[in-house]
Amino acid sequence: MKCPRIEVNLTKIKQNACYLKKMCQKNGIELMAVTKGFCAKHQIAKTLEEAGITRFGDSRVENIRKLREANIRGEMTLIRLPMLSEAVEVVKWADVSFNTEIEVIEALSREAVSQNKLHKIVLVIEVGDLREGIMPEKLVETIKYIRKLKGIEIYGVALNVGCFGGVLPSITNTQTLVEAAIKVEEMLGKDLKVISGGSTCSLKLLEEGKMPERINQLRIGEAILLGTDVTGQRKIPGLNRNTMRLVAEVVELKEKPSVPWGEIGRDAFGKLPKFEDKGIRKRAILAIGRQDVVIESLIPEIEGVKVLGGSSDHMILDVTDAQDDVYVGKQMGFKMSYGAMLALMTSEYVEKVYIDEDEGKTFKNIE
Repeated sequence: MKCPRIEVNLTKIKQNACYLKKMCQKNGIELMAVTKGFCAKHQIAKTLEEAGITRFGDSRVENIRKLREANIRGEMTLIRLPMLSEAVEVVKWADVSFNTEIEVIEALSREAVSQNKLHKIVLVIEVGDLREGIMPEKLVETIKYIRKLKGIEIYGVALNVGCFGGVLPSITNTQTLVEAAIKVEEMLGKDLKVISGGSTCSLKLLEEGKMPERINQLRIGEAILLGTDVTGQRKIPGLNRNTMRLVAEVVELKEKPSVPWGEIGRDAFGKLPKFEDKGIRKRAILAIGRQDVVIESLIPEIEGVKVLGGSSDHMILDVTDAQDDVYVGKQMGFKMSYGAMLALMTSEYVEKVYIDEDEGKTFKNIE
């Protein structure tokens, strides 16, 4: 098979989706599958649809359009704040969008009226992570203004944690969201449809029985796709983790010094490299690089292999202590983190190969 490639096990991803959907349902929570991690590839999206997922979220309008054009059914939510310049596309393709800015909501209102649609908005509340969010003390005045806009329905509230500031979900910040929801409901005189309590990192609260009762939605991507939670550095119980692997080919294998010689400047990415002198080591170069993947987020499947780093087109490994033969032309496998997966699925230079164990077949990406 062609290299480099990312092999995606659809059967195991489907099992993860079914498991999480059932766990959420037991707690009165609806699971929104986040599709940005795999660039809304229709092969994976259809697998999630087969698992009973009816709500999908993505950070790119282009991906939501791809889901629509692939005939994926269900409610589509833009989970990244809309740009003013894409208001037309947001209303056209997304049922729901997350918002914080009045100016943008006004633009969505005008487009909704123009397109004869009702566009639903979820207001993101700031609870401490300091990415997007309306400050709680500004919520009342925000609601007073936007509830008068035509073509817009205030559909719910949401929080974001575990991203920019690294703030983890807690009873305190999820309860802050619930209190904001109650305030909005009192102003509107009706219940909100959505109180979205976070992403994969919020699953731990659910597992421990600490999620506030009013939370009725979680936005899950990483847990479905990889069975992990990078923010908590944990493997989530009950989920498959052997869902995806990178395969890349060795193009050079030589014994070389472990420290470069000559005047040292910065590397191609502006960083000043540091090296430990370990003497002569056997090094393998693979035909994949930083243009395709977050190299530091890859875990070699062969014991004893160490990732040293790489450039835009090459990854360099120390294979001196490898517990398996390494040779030019060998196709080596790697496990990955969410960040590595995101880059690999985005790169047009990486083949996407899908494995369906239930059907007993393997097929390549066909857009």
